[in-house]
Amino acid sequence: MKRLYPVQPIVGVGAVVICDGKILLEKRRNDPGKGKWSIPGGLVELGEGTEETVIREVKEETGLDVEKPEHLDVVDNIDFDENGKVKYHFIIIDYFVRLRGGEVKAESDAEELRWVPLGEVEDYDLTRTIRSFFQRNKEMLEKLNSCP
Repeated sequence: MKRLYPVQPIVGVGAVVICDGKILLEKRRNDPGKGKWSIPGGLVELGEGTEETVIREVKEETGLDVEKPEHLDVVDNIDFDENGKVKYHFIIIDYFVRLRGGEVKAESDAEELRWVPLGEVEDYDLTRTIRSFFQRNKEMLEKLNSCP
């Protein structure tokens, strides 16, 4: 599926992993949002459910094994070029996930991973969509814990 100048919206997922008041942020290696901080995630593959996708993507990008995805939010990420044409159009379903194991290591699309205290998240150069998600859900996120 063509990401740049798509002919229809593309479905992706995001994973919220929080341990002891810190959220796992990922510095994006690719566009859109290259070099900005977001949460781990990626695109749904044909024949794959969104919950399967979030588990797979977390493993591929962070090395962590997660389980029990819980739906949190849906975010639209639509970028237009200077001529007003849709350059990117993603619909992102965000899930809270629980840790099962693994060791944090930046893989795949992640340039860098960092555990960030929830109170410091907005100090980072976040993607527009994760900044909006965080501002909308801040109070709820403070009550979550992915650690066993």
